Amino acid sequence: MSGVEGRVVVVTGAGGGLGRDYALLLAENGAKVVVNDLGGARDGSGAGSEMADAVVAEIRSAGGDAVANYDSVATPEGGEAIVATALAAFGAIHGVVNNAGILRDTSFAKMTQAEWDLVLQVHLHGGYNVTKAAWPHFREQEFGRVVMAASTSGLFGNFGQANYGAAKNGLVGLVNTLALEGARSNILANAIAPMAATRMTEDIAPQEMLDKLPPGFVSPVVGHLMSEELADSGQVFVVGGGMVYRVALFQNTGVAFEKPPTMEQVADSWAAITDMDGAVLGRNPVG
Repeated sequence: MSGVEGRVVVVTGAGGGLGRDYALLLAENGAKVVVNDLGGARDGSGAGSEMADAVVAEIRSAGGDAVANYDSVATPEGGEAIVATALAAFGAIHGVVNNAGILRDTSFAKMTQAEWDLVLQVHLHGGYNVTKAAWPHFREQEFGRVVMAASTSGLFGNFGQANYGAAKNGLVGLVNTLALEGARSNILANAIAPMAATRMTEDIAPQEMLDKLPPGFVSPVVGHLMSEELADSGQVFVVGGGMVYRVALFQNTGVAFEKPPTMEQVADSWAAITDMDGAVLGRNPVG
């Protein structure tokens, strides 16, 4: 088996935008796809089956194999039901693309508790819920591929997206540990920060920028991250507009104190503490 041929892949939030593009490309390359979508609005309100059904029909009309699922990723029960759909339809699950998401953008000063909670529930909890349900199957068969949809808003920050950025970088932290824990079972986990013109970005980026960001630039990278040939894990890739590049944490030499320093000693050493000349790829000092 090579590529994604014959693999069963769940794509959440696949009723439109990037998720739809991922589902279509995976199916075109021989994967059996569970097209999950709650069918709600961009802010997470509402629900319906039309969006997922339309993508399944599109895949089937092109000769591919797909089934729809309408459960919410935001609950453990929803995550389990999504994976159960894959098992019932195709008898297995080999990969999960955690793409489902909502936006509740507002400045941190004006953000409500509900706006914070809802975004973390869908993005961070959603990525956990679906992957958690798939994980035992990945371990048993000693094969699994996980992609988390991160964001440059989490990696670098973006005004009005404290909730979204926190949730997205939480997924990066999850990927880091899944990569370590999954290694012995051939479970590879990575994150992408996609840049594409979709309904999620249609009014938060200039049109001239969106014109350069079709989803088609992103989906082949997701396809590779689901593939048999993939060897990398625990990585983060920014993808869009024809560019694909890896983002990673770096650390400098730092300053070593022989005994607990005073605040003044920290201040005196601050230039050396913050100087990134000669920095190297970061690592967990206790790992």
